[in-house]
Amino acid sequence: MSFDIATEFPWAGRDVIYLNAAATGPHPVRTVAALEHWLQLRAEPWRIALDEQFDALAKARKLCASLIGADAGEIALVPNTSTGLNIAAQILPIARDKVIIGYDGEFPANVYPWMAIERTGGARYEQIPLLPNGLPDWDALPARLDRGDVGLVAISWVSFVSGDRADLATIGTLCRERGIWFVVDAIQGVGTTSLDVHKCKIDILSCGAQKWLLSPWGSGFCYVRQDLVQNLEPRTVGWLSVRGAEDFSHMLEYDLSYADDARRFEVATIPYQDMVGMNSSLELLHEIGLDMVQQKIHALTGQLVNGIAAIATLSLVTPSDPNRRAGIVSFNVKDVNAVSTRLNGGGVSHSVRGGGVIRLAPHIYNTEQEIDRVLALMDG
Repeated sequence: MSFDIATEFPWAGRDVIYLNAAATGPHPVRTVAALEHWLQLRAEPWRIALDEQFDALAKARKLCASLIGADAGEIALVPNTSTGLNIAAQILPIARDKVIIGYDGEFPANVYPWMAIERTGGARYEQIPLLPNGLPDWDALPARLDRGDVGLVAISWVSFVSGDRADLATIGTLCRERGIWFVVDAIQGVGTTSLDVHKCKIDILSCGAQKWLLSPWGSGFCYVRQDLVQNLEPRTVGWLSVRGAEDFSHMLEYDLSYADDARRFEVATIPYQDMVGMNSSLELLHEIGLDMVQQKIHALTGQLVNGIAAIATLSLVTPSDPNRRAGIVSFNVKDVNAVSTRLNGGGVSHSVRGGGVIRLAPHIYNTEQEIDRVLALMDG
């Protein structure tokens, strides 16, 4: 990779080995500069042209769309994954006698919107239990769908605990053939692995950008399939949701004609500075090359998987099959506090999850030498 790590991540290779992108992705230097520039402009708002604000949002939609094989018109900018999932819960028609299917172990952002539907007298929410090894039982899904009572499937592309990666293309096909809505929480996958939302037959996908996309808190996007954009109306309406909203000369005509694209699901005011920061980070990832970024992440996770499997005191949670993982590598250890303390002492930033699980998440700023040092620390 020709990318100069030190230019954008000057701390890399020094005092810290940052293996926690699945929690919060660090900002590249260019992103920090963009944020600081816009904060300075915000201090003197007369310097900000209105077109400059709207152009930044248009650019963000295009950059986000290019991450997942979508069209810019299918992208609504949102401040977090939860907002996009709530859009899905609000606009997708699900009959009261239908069931919403998820899996046990989902991040709560992809559970509570569906529980809320059930609480208010709508479709029932049901979770498929995990296997004894803590991974989703994907073989149980087709049979569950064939019972004929499922109206929607809502899953994470990549599990935030185990790092297991779902086969979205297979699941999307199963859902589309049966007339079942398919909603995906993609925050732990986008940026680590290639994705084509059209081929995977996804109806709605939501992704916060603050993790693998190295972007500010408050930035993210929601993909809504084009024909759904044209046929479903937003439940939460903002003044920018309608056609011609950017032309302030017609603002008081009060014409509730929704925008023809996914902007109808955006609620003003969008945090412009956060989206500008996201643009800078996404431009960096595109400059490096998404394929190169993904290859680097998968090479480092493969090194971790192989190394952890060779340490007798550790038990790998993440699947060893490369097709079943993305950027997260998790493992069980009996004395999780001792291993975590050892990692902290060695300057390794990581996450600890319930059940004695330690989670590692490398990115483009990490090196093979760092992974070797981490494995040595965990081997005692």
